[in-house]
Amino acid sequence: MDIAIVSAHELTPDTPAIARELARGHRVTVYTRSKAKGAGVEHVPAGPDVELSESDLLPYISDFSDGLRRRWSKTRPDIIHAHSWSSGLAAIAGSEGLGVPVTQTFHAHPEGGTPATVRRLECAIGRRARAVIAACADEESELIRMGVPRRNISVVPHGVDTQRFRRQGPAFPRGDLPRLLHVGHAGAANAVDALIAVSEAELVIAGGDDLSVERLRVHARERGVAERVELLGMVPHTAMPKLMRSADLILSLPSSVPTGTAALEAMACGIPVIASAAGAHLDSVVDGVTGFLIRPDQPAELAGRIRQLLSDPTLRTAIGYAAADRARSRYSVERISMELLRVYEKTCA
Repeated sequence: MDIAIVSAHELTPDTPAIARELARGHRVTVYTRSKAKGAGVEHVPAGPDVELSESDLLPYISDFSDGLRRRWSKTRPDIIHAHSWSSGLAAIAGSEGLGVPVTQTFHAHPEGGTPATVRRLECAIGRRARAVIAACADEESELIRMGVPRRNISVVPHGVDTQRFRRQGPAFPRGDLPRLLHVGHAGAANAVDALIAVSEAELVIAGGDDLSVERLRVHARERGVAERVELLGMVPHTAMPKLMRSADLILSLPSSVPTGTAALEAMACGIPVIASAAGAHLDSVVDGVTGFLIRPDQPAELAGRIRQLLSDPTLRTAIGYAAADRARSRYSVERISMELLRVYEKTCA
């Protein structure tokens, strides 16, 4: 099977690993306007040679789709898998008249909601695509509310590269205080608030742009815990396994969780996770077994769970082993690739 993966925006963390896995038995090409490198990645120039937000990409979608059309007219793929609404627009336009089915995956929007214009585009793309892949049950329900036919929806979660994210391996150096790691800036303020009631720990926050980092710095100062909060800003994904293995607990507390990738990677590293009870976390984190789920925006509840886990090394170890086992058995890129392939084969039939 000749598989075309389209990503007008930056690639998701698991895309290269899944593409490599699919390529073991199929021809896989990742088409992107970014300068991502790797076997099977083809750069399609469109617009300025800088990273753009999806809304800023809109004026250049026609250039991107024209580039796709030229390539697919010479080498017609059997199936196209578009990631994000901008990629879906380009894939549908670029495959016009070729008779190639388009499979669509939507991705996260910044917390605060989806712009109305984007939502209308997603509804149109979802109804036009031959198949739409949801990352979790919560997203499947949202797609149905958007008007996507239930029969066209398949639930395939995001995967984790368990060769890179694993229990054994090097870790970044750390001090003597128990280390809490929050991945991503969304929800991190709740972790700062919880730190007030967990006086024996430090909090490391990875992710966020300069503005969000400064806001968190001010918030930590106002809460009187700034000396125990370390703000790293954006951390290269290649460094995340070492960073995660340096932590005693990993927190992922956004109120909107389309993919839950950070929690999956933490689980694969065998680190207990405390996650917001929302979106993909509801599918991946088994409460009390592979981690704990808490209601968003509940710092007192969060602090209680942190104290419980920090005071019980046996419980932390048991949860860590169970989390790593679940990540390997349910969310490895090998299994996710097989599930995607079944969707592709069904779509092409």
